[in-house]
Amino acid sequence: MGLKVTDFAVGGPEDVFSKLNQLKGLAAAGKGKIAVLLPDTRSSTRWMTADAPGFERAFKQMGLTPNDYIIANAQGMPQTQRTQAEQAITDGASVLLITNLDSGSGAAIQADANAKGVVVIDYDRLTLNGSAKFYVSFDNQNVGERMAQGLVKCIADWNVKAPQIYELGGSPTDNNATLVEAGYNSVLEPLYGDAAATKIGAVRVPNWDNQAGLTMFQQALQANPQINAVLSASDGLAQSVISVLKNAGVAPRTVPTTGQDAILFSLQNILADYQCMTVYKPIYREAAAAAAIAVMIRAGETPGLNLINGEYDAETHKVPSILLDLVTVDKTNMAATVVADKFVDPTDLCAGEFGKLCAENGIKY
Repeated sequence: MGLKVTDFAVGGPEDVFSKLNQLKGLAAAGKGKIAVLLPDTRSSTRWMTADAPGFERAFKQMGLTPNDYIIANAQGMPQTQRTQAEQAITDGASVLLITNLDSGSGAAIQADANAKGVVVIDYDRLTLNGSAKFYVSFDNQNVGERMAQGLVKCIADWNVKAPQIYELGGSPTDNNATLVEAGYNSVLEPLYGDAAATKIGAVRVPNWDNQAGLTMFQQALQANPQINAVLSASDGLAQSVISVLKNAGVAPRTVPTTGQDAILFSLQNILADYQCMTVYKPIYREAAAAAAIAVMIRAGETPGLNLINGEYDAETHKVPSILLDLVTVDKTNMAATVVADKFVDPTDLCAGEFGKLCAENGIKY
């Protein structure tokens, strides 16, 4: 096929999804269902608000009907995800796209699928010791690098003196969180070594549970009231941090924090000067690329090298990977990125008290 990874690297949703038109012939020739197994709605709202509708749009763009695909969410339960996978295979799935809840449960699902001749694609999260044929995601180490770079910039811009940094990382069972941590450590550890900043503590929040993250940060702040900057590994965790800071009476533009996913509330936190940045992952591009790979495999085609731009080590094997670019978002480019891409509705973003802040930052609504 003529599709290249660069086809998913630029452009808004209309442009990206239109590239899938050239796969309509393959979609018509393919056999079996494509099952998309998403993890939860707790770690991030993206799985419900961006990924699921992105897959549905991609499949329909290629001419598939609802009889040709299944989109399920495990609601945070590994056994539920396994049951969904088994049911999808029983219902005729020939390809599984899976975002695991942890590598152990994901690998078990993949082993069962592999034994039944079903091809598996890792979506967004790599499954260690799994058997995925392909992996579609973003460069997660670069996510962490961008977070740390954003935090360092914010520390300077907000005039934070003698930065005392607390790191609130993602789930210990999520390989993505490990990659993100490696990324932000590569930027922050040299600062700690040069005494340009002090590391107050670092934890990983089980299952990306935002309520658990809130409790963990609350305890950390009580024990270390000198914390004046937070590397938080997701927008949900950033919101937990900001809730604690607000309850403690901390003013805006005082304690910078970071995030990823460009969730609506995080963008509003950025406008209000409680969060300094987020890493925007254009999820419609990720869903479109993964759907394209799945349709090719379903039709018996092997995605060509023009679609592969990386390789990840799943410990049992090297997984050919499609890695998409990221965008750092702050107040200065919000209008030109998440708003221009229609990733967020400006009417929702600029509701109520945020209307004035949107106007000040060139966001039309």
